[in-house]
Amino acid sequence: MDTRTEEHTFDSALESVDAAEAIVLKEARDMGFDEDDEHKIGIAIRECMVNAVVHGNRYNSRKKVRLTLTRSPGALEVMIADEGDHFDIAQLPDPLADENLLRHSGRGILLMQAFMDEFQIRPRQPKGTEVRMLKRLAKTG
Repeated sequence: MDTRTEEHTFDSALESVDAAEAIVLKEARDMGFDEDDEHKIGIAIRECMVNAVVHGNRYNSRKKVRLTLTRSPGALEVMIADEGDHFDIAQLPDPLADENLLRHSGRGILLMQAFMDEFQIRPRQPKGTEVRMLKRLAKTG
């Protein structure tokens, strides 16, 4: 199987979260990811898209969220980019610290890091944040 990349552009609306998750999960299913990995991928995509729509673009209808999906032999790479202000992961409070355990924000990145094999976050120029996540297909047999 060759490497294949597809791009999708979404509005900064919560409906976009479901649409992006459906596209990525269809790809994961077609590649042969098991149900457990599909579930983890789905959560990571949802968390990332919600962050892009809510925290990045702040529901601004003029700003878009870009999803880039790259399917290669043995791995699925997803990049999600927003057009908001730059996000500095170092500024995020530790979601596992006692004072933050009951807060609702800050867990998404923790889940993305836990559920995907690779996770990177970087600023885009001139504005925005891009998250790159990769999930490897487990070897079977």
